Amino acid sequence: MRVEHLYRYPVKGLSAEALEQTHLDEGECIPHDRRFALVQGDAPFDLAAPAFLPKQNFACLMANARLALVASAFDDRRGQLSLRVPGQAPVQADLGTEAGRRAVAELLTAYLGGEARGTPWFTEAPGHAFTDQRLKGISLINLASVAALEQAIGVELDPLRFRANVYFSGLPAWAEFDWIGQEVMLGGARLEVFKRTVRCPATQVSLQTGERDLDIPKLLRQHFGHADLGVHARVVESGKVALGDALEALAPPA
Repeated sequence: MRVEHLYRYPVKGLSAEALEQTHLDEGECIPHDRRFALVQGDAPFDLAAPAFLPKQNFACLMANARLALVASAFDDRRGQLSLRVPGQAPVQADLGTEAGRRAVAELLTAYLGGEARGTPWFTEAPGHAFTDQRLKGISLINLASVAALEQAIGVELDPLRFRANVYFSGLPAWAEFDWIGQEVMLGGARLEVFKRTVRCPATQVSLQTGERDLDIPKLLRQHFGHADLGVHARVVESGKVALGDALEALAPPA
């Protein structure tokens, strides 16, 4: 098995950013993954005591399909976010300043229109990641499982619909589900796989049109008897991972 693609998603619900390599730290996500979010105005998110909240408290593809058409790029060295929103001039904001965060919030809120609730605000919370899981971790997709779904429904899928961090090849379809409770080596890092990934309505959204064109959870249940695709793992030993690196399932303890 080998790593074919690596991605991070600096802003929850916005563009994937391809990586050639990264360093995984024990107990953490990929650096800068889900670091920022647009918090809905009625969400009970406490910046002073950040904690997990369900994704509908934030701008996300599950609730806001048109976000698929927003192009974003985060420069982690300069702390700047570039945004291209349909119908608007490109914006570059310094996320280290209140003015920069406010500019992003205003732009995205205007774009969401009636889907914005209250007065949304754009933020990060040091030490916190706006993930869909209570545990920080890494999401992995077996490309053979994506291919099996494509064959079943007769439609070619953009794997980025599934917003994973790691896409890998070399394993039979669905065999990754056997890893639950086991450890894998991902490049130089060791991970413990802790759950299958239940797919949500975010996967219904075409990244090209920003419209819901395929009910992926329903199609998975119809053809395979479950709504799962991919697995989640937590980093238990830090290390580097790069494109082309090996992915190896470790034998369970005797």
